[in-house]
Amino acid sequence: MDKRVLLIEDEPNIIEAIRFILSRDGWRVDTHADGTTAVRKVTELRPDIVILDVMLPGRSGFDILRDIRAEAALNGLPVLMLTAKGQVKDREMAERMGASRFMAKPFSNTEVLASVRELTGA
Repeated sequence: MDKRVLLIEDEPNIIEAIRFILSRDGWRVDTHADGTTAVRKVTELRPDIVILDVMLPGRSGFDILRDIRAEAALNGLPVLMLTAKGQVKDREMAERMGASRFMAKPFSNTEVLASVRELTGA
């Protein structure tokens, strides 16, 4: 069975780094960079986990997370949020809105892989 992650991120270097480490671990990595259509993509693909950037073109990751948590079919989906801003208020907002985990950039590859494995039970 394919393990599937949807990475919603607009920075090419981060996309390639995360795609590389997760693909090497056996994950199928789909990517999406547009905040306005992100929730539709999540619904379409039904990934095992979403890795979601906070700052995206079109809509913020917080808005997308709120919409994911409002959908009954997606409510239990693990969401790992990434942000360039590691402020406490962003972390607290992510937790209040239902993020499974929050990670500030820059992050280590092993930290991302460990979080994905832990959040999905893989």
